[in-house]
Amino acid sequence: MLKTLIRRELLEILMTFRFAAAVLIMLLLVVVNTYVLINDYDRRLEDYHTNVKDQQQDLREIKTYSAGHYRIARPPNPFSIFNVGLDKRLGNEIQITHAQVPTLWDASTYRTSNSLLNLFSSIDIVFIFEVVLSLMALIFAYDTLAGEHEQGTLRLVLTHPVGRGYILLAKYFSAMISLLVPLLMSLILAVILLTTSAAISLNVDDFLRIGGIVISSIVYLSVFYLIGMLISAVTRRTGTALMLAMVVWAFWLFVYPNVILAVIAPPQTSQAQMISAYDQLKQIWEEFDRERKHFLATDPVPGEDPHFGLVGEGPNFGLRGGSGYNAAYFYQSPSILKYYYQSHSNIGRLKEESKPNVPYAQNYNRFLGQQTVETAERAWLVRKQAFDSIFVKPAILERILLRFSPVGMYDAATQAWAGTDLYGLRDFFEATRNYRRTLIDYFYDSDIFGSKQWFTGDGGVVDWDSLPQFTFQKSEIHINAKRALPDLLLLLTMNLLLFVVIFIVFIRSEV
Repeated sequence: MLKTLIRRELLEILMTFRFAAAVLIMLLLVVVNTYVLINDYDRRLEDYHTNVKDQQQDLREIKTYSAGHYRIARPPNPFSIFNVGLDKRLGNEIQITHAQVPTLWDASTYRTSNSLLNLFSSIDIVFIFEVVLSLMALIFAYDTLAGEHEQGTLRLVLTHPVGRGYILLAKYFSAMISLLVPLLMSLILAVILLTTSAAISLNVDDFLRIGGIVISSIVYLSVFYLIGMLISAVTRRTGTALMLAMVVWAFWLFVYPNVILAVIAPPQTSQAQMISAYDQLKQIWEEFDRERKHFLATDPVPGEDPHFGLVGEGPNFGLRGGSGYNAAYFYQSPSILKYYYQSHSNIGRLKEESKPNVPYAQNYNRFLGQQTVETAERAWLVRKQAFDSIFVKPAILERILLRFSPVGMYDAATQAWAGTDLYGLRDFFEATRNYRRTLIDYFYDSDIFGSKQWFTGDGGVVDWDSLPQFTFQKSEIHINAKRALPDLLLLLTMNLLLFVVIFIVFIRSEV
């Protein structure tokens, strides 16, 4: 009986104009947008490689370790084609230095050549599904029960020995099968376009991630169909049902997310928190400067000259940064808080009369390097607390409130599958912090801070290739699944609750 009902409902849907329109619109939007997004990713990847090459070239021209600014660029995520998330919104370059522990706060953005294209490539595939598929699901559902009630066909069907539960299941399964046609066809074509791109290589885990996005899309689509079905069961009038369906669609897609963004705006206390963090950081670095001055006052060399009378040959030789610490060099904005330690660096060859003081300068820089690392670790705890309080906690609260919307759940789940969520971005910066620790350990083991090449170019150009190299691997598939599962379960729960409510309303209604 159920199979017969599904076949009848399915044939009715497949013969309608709205089904043909749904297939055509979805294929057109997804295929064209995927082509644009792939081109955008190719350009972003090219910019990334160009930036890495420029960094390596700049680094090879630096003659001292202390003058080196080791920058790490974050590669674009190919799954941003599905859900861009935070992949373009946060910085994609970070500087690694012993004087600062890198965070999201310190990220900058390297030059890109496709700023105009970004205006058109901000609409990802998931956004199309969020807007277009949800609208199609409501259009397919608004007259499911109300239409048959108006025409009297529902009463005719119930004259046969057919349970109302079977009728609801038949309508649900037939509509979902119909809606899956444009969804799966568009996704298959999008994946085909991805596999034909020379810049994108998909492995087994990547296909599993795509599978996770597909499952999340199906569950999301089901939620909106059931919402439309509930409206149809309650109103019993197609005109009223359609109007309410459009109101619900506009509310969940546009009104509710923007209200949440407005409510969770950065609090007025952010400025006070940043000033408080600045004061703590200033105290930490002032303590560092006192220890530095104490070292100079008690070392064997008379006076407190951090340059130890070193003089170089050539007009480009010199010491900069003075004491090695500049407390005034503190950059503060609503989204960034930076503390920069400026160590002195010499460029050129030392004069003969300066060479006797080289061991004292080496001993000083060995002490200064270790103290800088330890102070930066202390400063990191203050900066992390301020960052979490000002930005991370509001972002988490925003995500929690958005979970009251099926759109928010779906967006969070697909971001987790794609690795473009906050946790995915934090994985990269966690990798940079681990790399900084590895680099510092290498400096300690090789006595880089105490080497002459830390502050003078007498030894020639630094062999930067001998340093440990940074590597970053995106999270494994089980990590993505673990992060996506809570929102996916919430969507499934919403499906179940909606179906139960529809069943209760339909059972109690008079035909």
